[in-house]
Amino acid sequence: MNLEDEPAHRRNYALQLLAKAGIDKNDRLLVAFARVAREDYVGPPPWIFDDFYSDGYRPVASTDPIVLYQDVLVGLDTEKGINNGSPSLHAGAFGAFNIREGETVVHMGAGAGYYTAIMAELVGPSGRVIGVEYDTALAARAKANLAAYDNVEIVQGDASDWPKQEADVIYANFALDHPPEAWIENLAPNGRLIFPLGIPAVQNSRRTGFTRHAAYLMIDRQARGFGARFIQIVSFIWGESGKPVPEGRHAGLEGAFRARGLRKVKSLRWKTPPKGEEWYGEEDWGLSFDEP
Repeated sequence: MNLEDEPAHRRNYALQLLAKAGIDKNDRLLVAFARVAREDYVGPPPWIFDDFYSDGYRPVASTDPIVLYQDVLVGLDTEKGINNGSPSLHAGAFGAFNIREGETVVHMGAGAGYYTAIMAELVGPSGRVIGVEYDTALAARAKANLAAYDNVEIVQGDASDWPKQEADVIYANFALDHPPEAWIENLAPNGRLIFPLGIPAVQNSRRTGFTRHAAYLMIDRQARGFGARFIQIVSFIWGESGKPVPEGRHAGLEGAFRARGLRKVKSLRWKTPPKGEEWYGEEDWGLSFDEP
């Protein structure tokens, strides 16, 4: 993997993303971002940006793919609020994962497959990436976009039912108010999970489809239990579920976010009774201030 083999605009893009994400040196991640062509995953122009400064989405007055190589969200399905999200945000997550060659990665909410492709570059030919996408049209797009990757499998389905077997890395690109059982139970020894934990935004008594409060939560499986830490505050599309929400969960999580204390979280309590001070907890799980 050689950064100098990639086009100059993609090299500069990768360098800027890692700098913004606070990643001092990660040559493999630099090359992965520089190697994958973003225009292959966001559809043909006209492209639509959401750069936080404009009032919602706006069309881009260019058909030159070079405009895609900046830290902006590109709309994939604007009616549903589905984007090819902020590259520096994902770079930060990949830096925290430290994905290694030969590992098995499961990407929940793969969208059109751009970040799935970057993880496929990181695991290499000896690794495996499974992309799970609920939206039928997006799953079909991802499958077509990633056809050249022999180490990638795309499945259409409910991400809470995956992975089916142990995975070294699980990465979710939608927010939930709890860690799904399959994600925790199938996390391999020394495996890592990142997902946005939060609560949905509500307007006029209806959910908006996005988060009100959320933060990237990283969980890692250790010999003595599960480590846990919050990486950063985020805003994400909300992952709808047909399962009922336990009474008091959202109010409890909102209180926890308002009380701060995210930096004190050190471990995930899983299917054991609570025994110490927790940022938030329920009967079967909690985020504890104690070491694993």
